[in-house]
Amino acid sequence: MQAKKRYLIVLSAGACLALLFCLGGVRLPAAGRRSRHDRSRRSDQPWPHYSDPLHRFQPWDREDTEEFNLHTSPRQKKEANTSAYRGRRCRMDSCFDFSACHRNGFKVYVYPPQKGEKISESYQNILSSIEGSRFYTADPGQACLFVLSLDTLDRDQLSPQYVHNLKTKVQNLPLWNDGRNHLIFNLYSGTWPDYTEDLGFDIGQAMLAKASISADNFRPNFDVSIPLFSKEHPRTGGERGFLKYNSIPPFRKYMLVFKGKRYLTGIGSDTRNALYHVHNAEDVVLLTTCKHGKDWQKHKDARCDKDNAEYDKYDYKEMLHNSTFCLVPRGRRLGSFRFLEALQAACVPVVLSNGWELPFSEIIDWNRATVIGDERLLLQIPTTVRSIHPDKILSLRQQTQFLWEAYFSSVEKIVLTTLEIIQDRVLEHGSRSSLMWNSHPGGLFALPQYSAYQGDFPFYYATLGIKPYPKFTAVIHAVSPLVSQSQPILKLLVAVARSQYCAQILVLWNCDKPLPAKQRWPATSVPVIVIEGENKVDFAFTVWQSFPERIVGYPARSHFWDSNKERWGYTSKWTNDYSMVLTGAAFFHRYYHHLYTNYLPTTLKSMVDQLANCEDILMNFLVSAVTKLPPIKVTQKKQYKETMMGQSSRASRWADPDHFAQRQTCMNKFASWFGGMPLIHSQMRLDPVLFKDQVSILRKKYRDIERL
Repeated sequence: MQAKKRYLIVLSAGACLALLFCLGGVRLPAAGRRSRHDRSRRSDQPWPHYSDPLHRFQPWDREDTEEFNLHTSPRQKKEANTSAYRGRRCRMDSCFDFSACHRNGFKVYVYPPQKGEKISESYQNILSSIEGSRFYTADPGQACLFVLSLDTLDRDQLSPQYVHNLKTKVQNLPLWNDGRNHLIFNLYSGTWPDYTEDLGFDIGQAMLAKASISADNFRPNFDVSIPLFSKEHPRTGGERGFLKYNSIPPFRKYMLVFKGKRYLTGIGSDTRNALYHVHNAEDVVLLTTCKHGKDWQKHKDARCDKDNAEYDKYDYKEMLHNSTFCLVPRGRRLGSFRFLEALQAACVPVVLSNGWELPFSEIIDWNRATVIGDERLLLQIPTTVRSIHPDKILSLRQQTQFLWEAYFSSVEKIVLTTLEIIQDRVLEHGSRSSLMWNSHPGGLFALPQYSAYQGDFPFYYATLGIKPYPKFTAVIHAVSPLVSQSQPILKLLVAVARSQYCAQILVLWNCDKPLPAKQRWPATSVPVIVIEGENKVDFAFTVWQSFPERIVGYPARSHFWDSNKERWGYTSKWTNDYSMVLTGAAFFHRYYHHLYTNYLPTTLKSMVDQLANCEDILMNFLVSAVTKLPPIKVTQKKQYKETMMGQSSRASRWADPDHFAQRQTCMNKFASWFGGMPLIHSQMRLDPVLFKDQVSILRKKYRDIERL
């Protein structure tokens, strides 16, 4: 009988447990999710030594905090969990239609602006960046991805940028289709005092490119985490990073700094409230102020006056540019403007924002540029950063500069990186490797349509330990008719054909006179292919083999800033400085032809075609923008000048008095599109001999070099 009672009690308890589980009364512990760059680590291990990979925290549950429970009702908690992302299970294979992308390529359509709808400057910069990119299409029937013209950046109801009735406006879009194949950009969501991640409308099956997104709500390989950027962030170009000296050890005035708000009411960072415990006013300077908001004095605590006085003693920019590490703690939201500010300043970000999915986490290995800590271990931060070896610090700082310039220095780069990430998912077979994303020049300049093998790009030869192909193809652009066998173009063809490294010669015939008969071309030992257009060598090549990512050649030109006209100028004067090498007599990797054709916008290429001019300037702009390096000039006698070229033929384009005016215009048009001047001056010239000697010319390896 007793056994029967025990059996009934156990059976009843089991039934109750099952019922509670079904009703959601018992929560099973969730497994911690890690990014692809993280490795497993025991939770009781100490902070890593500098030589170990820097690992991120376990996800932090915001719903367990006093702040969340204080300001949120049970109904609001439930809505926050269910309405923030109604399509929270969406992934590329379940909520994305690949058919249009495979049919027409990766094209992006931007909805036309709706009458009466205001668009913030930041969102207009995003839309302009898309419309100016190679991905843009004005035909929705050709599109793979759709972007709203309705401003979704600021979904804080207290903000003047907040767009009302967005739910109805989005649902009425004829192509909405429950958000399928749509991308929504967002910087701010939720409002005071809770700041949830709800955008205030049902995004359906749309992807989110969102700042301050939590790891709990982030849908891996579907959403894109973007950085929080200010309205002053430049649309194109942007300033370069501030790492001026690669000194070892890389000592700066401060070891660790922070200067920002301390929140007295509403959701805020407990970490910021505890910073005074670590501040020592010497090499660790962590400052907060209570002075924000109209009624801050009503809520001031006993520490406010002292904190405010200390806060006013320091200049933020001076601290930023003179510190090795910059603390990036969570504020009202998970993300912070300080993250990008620290990257640009070459101040290694120390991220204390548990649960934040870092920007572009799908492709960027943040362990190579940041220290990612746990908010609950604030007091260990100074000891941790002091233990990092100077060599590691220099490596971290160098990576901050690369990431800043490659992906974050402008709105355009942030937008293009977002689109490139999605394109890699869509065209997965040709996606970029981690090496391409995390090393110079970055994924934006390593187009997978060219090749999936890093060895086919000029940037990775040294990293992979391989050498360039030992032969070159010569491309000769012919714009003048063949009148005699002594013309420079034929002499050039013969001289190039003699090179032991020449594989073939391509002649681009772009002259208004008919193509000469075959017998008029000189006999050569290598194939000569003449292509009709519609509308000394060995030494230079061996130099290029040592610098395969640059342009290496003979005629050099330079740029300068004309302060009187407030524009960029172009000069062919012989000076020690140069910033361009004319491609009429130069070596460069064939990948730059692919990049020129597929990366640059149609507007620039059409301008070059219409002028029949400036293609060499545009190529120099492109290569310098990619490499952040100047071209390389090799020996050349002072015989060739553009101003003298017109003497040989009245039909020559060099005789056109508008030639230089056109090139000046080109310089400024190109600089405008690149968002700044990418060209870099250099004084380096490489010669096979650096002084005259008594050795016979017949015994010299490059005996023809003095004839150039």
